[in-house]
Order: sequence, then structure tokens, then C-alpha cells
Amino acid sequence: MSELDRSPASGPRRAVVPVLLVSAMLLTACGTDQASPEMAEADPPSLLEQTRATVHRAGDDLLSAGLGLAGLMGPAPEIDQESGPESLRRLAMHNAWNALAALNPAGGVGGLLEDLPSVPGREWSRFAQLEGASQPFRVLLQVPDSFDPGAPCLVVGPASGSRGVYGAAPLVAPWALPRGCAVVYTDKAAGTDFHYYGDDSAVALDGRRVAADENSRPIASSRPDEQPGSTVFMPHAHSGDHVEADWGRHVLASIRIGLDWLVDIHDGQFDADAVRVIATGLSNGGGAALRAAELDEEGLIDAVVAVMPNISPPGTPHLFDYATLAALYQPCQLADLERLMTKPLGNPMLAAAGQARCQALHEAGLLDAPEPAQARQRLVDAGFDDAALALGTVNVILDLWRSVAVTYASAYLDRGPFDMPCDYRFVVSADDPTQRAAWWGSHSGIAPGGGIEISDGLASGSDPALPGLICLRELFEAQTREGEQLRAAIEATRASAGLPSIPVLLVHGRDDGLIPAVFSARPYTEQARANGAQVAYWEVDGVQHFDALLSAPGVAGRLLPILPFGWAGLDHIEAVLNGEHELSEDRHLHPSPAAAGQALIWDDLALN
Repeated sequence: MSELDRSPASGPRRAVVPVLLVSAMLLTACGTDQASPEMAEADPPSLLEQTRATVHRAGDDLLSAGLGLAGLMGPAPEIDQESGPESLRRLAMHNAWNALAALNPAGGVGGLLEDLPSVPGREWSRFAQLEGASQPFRVLLQVPDSFDPGAPCLVVGPASGSRGVYGAAPLVAPWALPRGCAVVYTDKAAGTDFHYYGDDSAVALDGRRVAADENSRPIASSRPDEQPGSTVFMPHAHSGDHVEADWGRHVLASIRIGLDWLVDIHDGQFDADAVRVIATGLSNGGGAALRAAELDEEGLIDAVVAVMPNISPPGTPHLFDYATLAALYQPCQLADLERLMTKPLGNPMLAAAGQARCQALHEAGLLDAPEPAQARQRLVDAGFDDAALALGTVNVILDLWRSVAVTYASAYLDRGPFDMPCDYRFVVSADDPTQRAAWWGSHSGIAPGGGIEISDGLASGSDPALPGLICLRELFEAQTREGEQLRAAIEATRASAGLPSIPVLLVHGRDDGLIPAVFSARPYTEQARANGAQVAYWEVDGVQHFDALLSAPGVAGRLLPILPFGWAGLDHIEAVLNGEHELSEDRHLHPSPAAAGQALIWDDLALN
């Protein structure tokens, strides 16, 4: 990787631009700027006045940071202090692929995916800030050398979950970049730019940990003297901006910035209105793409492919609602040994922990008897179907429900790192500078993980996690000022299901146990269609929320990855935009998992 010898200006080119766009651009990573001594002594530009521009050729590329499929399948690359940002970028790409893709035969390696092409090109990245926000968000543009300004296309990929700016790469990059499409990513103001109070460090534009000041993200307040220095500020939970309510605006802003960059890269000889723009994303990214389309009054977006979208149309249970219920009751289901042993990752040793939760729920008055059947019925009554409950073991083992509930409660109640609801905090469990240096490239953006733990101040009794979980559920149900604030914040994230006249495709796994289709894609499709939208829906048997789970023992031969169906959905939408066929009818796909040890192939996916 090398620094570009020029970078485009980023002045606004449209009438409505709700982000702070700056005219001054700075190349920051390798110190190639030619500055006078007087300029060198001047104060450095602020965070929002910096742009980082890099070249990725000759052993490096846009699709895999030069790792290729073999490198992505290997161990995570170490951070090289000499190359610094370059090694962080490789780590971020390795982490994104391994978090979202199944890089093994069950996921299609050796069948669907023989190799990854090397795609040379350039990247531009910067921070931007929505009008009225207190915290910035990341935008990153990739332009392959094969980009054709005469037939331009741009794919926008908001990150899944709370991930960093490369958090949509496994869905977007292998489809868009080899076609010559530019890609613009955004972390949606969540991401992995953490402030650690133990050494008062934050993150620079190039991903390095640096002293927290106006040239780093997040822009966080100082630690009160009486509060522990092990605490971590995580943007999704602590920004104070209610970022989820603005995820659609972040996507639209990233499109505008990407288009402005493309105009400037081509010296103004470029028609931004001629660019074909497709918005796509997984999970939270898919929801953000749909929300952006709902808000797109400028006609920026030409089509949407939303994969397993976390989307809550009017009148449906919201993620926080069903997550807090599942956090309470799903562990109790592990006591049903017969069901447990049919589930992925099912282990008889989990039954004792399940029975302990059943007993604790009964003692707390939340079950009439300490029986897993009662816990299951509680979830069925809340709307969970059998498919959504089939993979409950995974969610419990990975502590996903508590992670979601703790993070989102703090975001909805506008809490900082030292006053999170229900006496939770995010803390560093061990003083490991090497691990902290890797956070930007290696972390998921949500605790626990990467040496950051959930500290539970209410933990007590035989089931220590239960009091805090009860507290979180009571916040949702409470008829108090705080309960009203939380519910109002939830409603601010609601989708309208009102879409412009563009083709939209939703793709969802029938066995998704984290964002069940019954709460998200199915009702959204129904409501959007009732509102006159051009929307199609594919639901796929044997597919759940985490392709990486296909690497777990005993899962091969039972489940399939979602990513290939996302790529096929993008193929389908491209054909629709090209006028090659109409948007399809809804499809219920019945693919066949590859036998254990065999590579999944396209014929297995039942797409024909």
C-alpha cells in the first residue's frame, strides 16, 4: 500500500447535504505531504478535516487486503508496528470475512468459492458527522482500477451489527469490485473506535490507538475521578446520538460523500446522476439500507438488497422486546435434554445450567413451575416460531441476547460508559496493550469479546446474570419516565415500510434465531407491498444468522450459508435494473446442505 499523491476535495454538490463536508483534505498515513516549515509547525487539522487516501496494488488489493482466500482462511495477521495502518487494515479485512463468512467447504470453499480475485484499486476514508450529532462516523470508498466512469456503478454497504467500517465487505466486495463497481462503506456511527479510560486512548483515522483528543474518535468526556479506569466507551452504546434512529441517514450521507469523491477523482468529467447505486447490507446493515431507501427523497438509490435485515415495521415486536424475553427464557430451554441434543452445539453438560435458570425464573415469579416447556411457551406466546427457536443454544452459549439488550438499553436511554442502565459497564478484563492496539481491526463493536467484558453490578444469587436481565426487561415494561423514554427511543427506530418506486429484494434465513423472519422480513415485505412498493422476498430453509457457525463441529451437513443467497440476490437485482427480467415473485427456497467434508456447490442452493 502507498499513499496517493493527491486527494479529491469533498465540497458538497447537492442542495441538501446533512453532513459536515469539508473542503480541506489531508493525506495522513505515510507523511508524504510536502509542507513548508511554517505549515509543519501549525496545529494539525481536526478529525473532520482529514482524508486518508491509499493505493492497493502489487501484492495488496481491495477485496482481501492482499491476503487472498488462503490468507483469509489462515490465522489472523499480526499487527506490524513498522507498517502500522496497513497491518490493521489486513486484520480488519481478515476479521470481517471470518466473522461473516464460512471459509470452509460447508460454506462453499472449493465449490461456490474456488478463490478470490485480486482487485487492485484505491481507497479514500474520512470521518463525517450528521447535523446535530455529537459523534462522527466513518465513510470509506473503494474504487477498483477497472471502474468505468462512462458506465459507473456504486454499491453502498453499511456495516452489519455494530462492526467497523469494513463490516459489510464479505457481502459487498466479492460481488461489486470484480464488476468494476465502486463501493462505499460506513460504520453507521457504531463501529470499533473505542475510548479506553485506563490509558485515555482513542482511535485515529488510520485505526491506530492514539491519545484521546480532538484528532481521534470518539469525542468522549473525561473519566470522573471516582470511576474505574478499566471502563471502555463503545460508540453504539455510549455516543449519546441514538445512532440507530439515524442509520438510514448515515447511509444516504455516505452515498453523497462517495459520489462527491467520484466526481473529484475524475476531475469533474463525471455525471453523478448517471451512477447506478445499489444499497445492500446484512442484519443491521440490511435494515439501514431499507431505512435509507425510505428516506431517499433525492432519488439517490436505484435498488436495495437487504439480507436478514434487522427491521421493525409498525406493529411488530422490536428487537429489544424479544431480545430481553429471550435473554430470560431461552437458557431455561436447555434443560429439555431431548430438544437440546437435536440442536447445533447441543451438549448434555448445558442441561444443568438450563435447569438452574428454570429454577431461578420460578423463584422470581416468572414461571409457574421450573419447567423448560413453560419457558418455551412464553417465547411462543411472544411470537417466536419453531424455526426461530431451533438454534437457541447458539444464542445462549455466545451470550448474544444479553449483549444486545445491554448495548441497546444504554443507547436508547442516552447513557454514557459510567451510568449504563441496570448497573452494567464495559470493562477491560486484563491490561493487554497488544490486544487493545488490535481492537479497531479485530473487534465486533459489541461486548463481550476482545478482552472487553460486561461488568454486571446486579449479579447475585445462584443465577448471577438473572437480576440484571430482569432489570432490562422491566425497563421495557415500566410505566415510568425512564420506561417511556426507552420506548420512545425504540419507536424512533421504526421503519415506515414506505419505499420509493425502485426494485427491493429481501433475503432471509428461515432458521434465523437472532433476527427471526417472523418479526422482521416477513411483516416488512407484507406492509411495504401494501404501501405499493416493488418488493420481492426470498426465504431460505436451513439458513440462520451466522455463517461462521458452519465452522462449528457437527454443523456441516445441517445448515447453509446466507452469503451466496445475498450474492444471488444482487445478481437478480442487477438483471432487473438491466431490464433483463421483472422482479421475481416471492420464493421459498429449499437448498441442500453439502455432506460433511464436501464443498457446497451452486446446484445445492436451489436457485434455478
